Amino acid sequence: MESASTIELPLPPRAKLSPDADLTIPVDIIITFLDGKTLTGQLIRYVVSEKSITLYRQAEDEQSSFPLQIIKSFQLVTSRHFVLNDKYINEGNNQVTMPSERQEFHLQFQDDSTDMGETLGHVMDGNGIHLFIAQAFYNYYHMFVPLSSLKDHRIGPILGEALVKNNVVNQEDIDKGLEHQEELRNKKLGEYLTNEEILSPKDLEEAIQRQQNSPNIRLGEALIQDNLITDTQLGKALEEQKKNRSVPLGEILINMGAVTKEEMKKTLASKLGIPFVNLKQFAVDLDTIKLVPEKICSRHNVMPLCIYDSKLIVAVENPLYRLPLEDLRFHTKIFVEPVMAAAEDIEWAIGQYYGTQIDELAGTDEEDDDDVIDTVAESDNTLVKIVNKMIADAHKQGASDIHIEPYPGKRKTIVRFRKDGELMPYVEMPASYRNALISRIKIMCDLDISERRKPQDGKIDFKKYGPLKIELRVATIPTAGGMEDVVLRVLANGEPIPLNQMGIRTSALEKIKAQVAKPYGLFLVCGPTGSGKTTTLHSILGHINTPDKKIWTAEDPVEITQKGLRQVQVSAKIGLTFAGAMRAFLRADPDVIMVGEMRDEETASTGVEASLTGHLVLSTLHTNSAPESIVRLLDMGMDPFNFADALLGILAQRLAKRLCPVCKKAHDANDDEVLELLNEYHADIFRTCTEEEKTSIAKRTFKFWKENFYSGGTIQLYEAVGCVECQDTGYDGRIALHELLTNSSEIRKSIHNHGTVEEMTKIAFMQGMITLKQDGIEKILQGMTDIHQVRAVCTK
Repeated sequence: MESASTIELPLPPRAKLSPDADLTIPVDIIITFLDGKTLTGQLIRYVVSEKSITLYRQAEDEQSSFPLQIIKSFQLVTSRHFVLNDKYINEGNNQVTMPSERQEFHLQFQDDSTDMGETLGHVMDGNGIHLFIAQAFYNYYHMFVPLSSLKDHRIGPILGEALVKNNVVNQEDIDKGLEHQEELRNKKLGEYLTNEEILSPKDLEEAIQRQQNSPNIRLGEALIQDNLITDTQLGKALEEQKKNRSVPLGEILINMGAVTKEEMKKTLASKLGIPFVNLKQFAVDLDTIKLVPEKICSRHNVMPLCIYDSKLIVAVENPLYRLPLEDLRFHTKIFVEPVMAAAEDIEWAIGQYYGTQIDELAGTDEEDDDDVIDTVAESDNTLVKIVNKMIADAHKQGASDIHIEPYPGKRKTIVRFRKDGELMPYVEMPASYRNALISRIKIMCDLDISERRKPQDGKIDFKKYGPLKIELRVATIPTAGGMEDVVLRVLANGEPIPLNQMGIRTSALEKIKAQVAKPYGLFLVCGPTGSGKTTTLHSILGHINTPDKKIWTAEDPVEITQKGLRQVQVSAKIGLTFAGAMRAFLRADPDVIMVGEMRDEETASTGVEASLTGHLVLSTLHTNSAPESIVRLLDMGMDPFNFADALLGILAQRLAKRLCPVCKKAHDANDDEVLELLNEYHADIFRTCTEEEKTSIAKRTFKFWKENFYSGGTIQLYEAVGCVECQDTGYDGRIALHELLTNSSEIRKSIHNHGTVEEMTKIAFMQGMITLKQDGIEKILQGMTDIHQVRAVCTK
């Protein structure tokens, strides 16, 4: 056992240990785990900054650490004796927790079990709640409950009971209040902070209505209910407020150190019912923005949202701070109603809406004549800034595409960004900017602004217009009502991602490295548009890009650049196709050829020919799986014998949303969930297997799972929750799923015989291939994503 122990266990409030006690000595404890099991030993390490405890078990003569995430509670085996702290006695006996002042506590755990009793107070340390179970003669048992194990808790009397006891209200008032609360129970306003999203003015109006209908409660009472402050601290704060009425009570309590800003925000939302708005997804009313100048918003860090019930609704960080609200009311001559938002989100919203001079866009649709609506010219300075900022914001937010969607008449033009595979609203522009916006983008990529009847394709080199070195691929498409949609693909010129950081499982990664190290052959990457094929190819090129190799690439467009590569941009307009570029490369002494896509028989045949004549050829295909790629190429007319000899391997891939690491929530998988995952893991393989093969494969898989994913006898599955970091989506970024098929004598034989996709899938699996769905399920077991995302991207 360690010679020195580190134990940071707090004392009961307003108390100290007896002189003969020593907190640093290991103490006997009983741990209760979430699965119901218990364990005894000596606690030798508990540090507030860590998320685990360390236990010494004498029988085994070893120490073990356990994450708090799997612990339901732990309790000291023996009771401790405390004495009253002299400094509290000197301040008045009313501050001393006496045995007669014990508080009731009620705990509800995630498994719906409960515990209750009496405590001499409690301490929150960031990991959980320390309770001091009251005993006679100033003794207590110390109990610790991690917050991760709790569903709900209450310490102290119910508010209604306390109010009746102190003659603040009578029981009849309480009964009426409870009836009203029952009506609102399904829509508690405080739940907006975590469970619902206020995304539109309509959502906000409903939230404000519920706030107005909710029972009134004072801030001090709410903070005491949440066990964040004591009666004494509230009294001191109220005395301080008497000296300066202009300072809000909440600010005084924060300055006193009684509560933190985050604790104050939570109480304001959950107890006082002040709505909490996610500004990054809220649809701000553009007409309202005109009412408040940018300088006032920036000065106070406030954001106008909408007008409701003749009131200006504004987002602020601290709704109790009156100065910004009074300034806004003075300037607008409108009553102001505050709602809450994160300070950084308010700052972002100001830059988002005022940075584009969007306030100038909000009142320009007064004419009824549709022909008069398009009044802005494509050279207008404001429009130029709007387009530049739109592109810069898309790049900054990591968007892959910008969608511009105009509508006829006086309807606004909607601009949306695609981020992590999903479209997100960006801004809505008045009809007066509709045609000018499209024309401006056409001018930037040298398209015909007078042609609105047929699709056009172009490219924007943005470094001509702004500080960012990015390119955009532009497509215009005629839509109903004489409109044109525009979609811009953001092509960020950047360095390739190292192959080791692509998220490919170790066994497959080593096979890929071995295949692309060969001097000749054909290696393909397949998947739908936007699945990261080009990124993977450049990572492979980065791995083999050495000074002794000549590497040619033919791409459309050139998205990623690397030193040492000779990269060619194909262009159908001048007749430079993929196949033509490859034929030119073969006359230019290549070692490696990368072709952006095998779109047709000519390109595929040229690639196979090049790989058989001593060159390593890399390319992509738009197919669903690795075995399907073989069948597709054979259907395109490839000679099966030449193709079988040329093929090295095929990597299929998808991109699935990654669970937000900040807010994802874990639970122990039950037997039904594990069985469902096992069945889905084998679904594609079992179609062509005998019953004996199915049994053998299932046993092998389950053994692998137990060795790699089981912990404490269970598998943990994670689910999306939503928080500020992930904009309440529950997901943040994406992960790649892979399926690697390597060529073998059995695969060659199947190619010669024009085998089916099912036959090749079974052969490859028996030789160690993990399918896309299987790789996705393994990443579920690793806590990276969930089954919903894997099913969404692996459905064939």
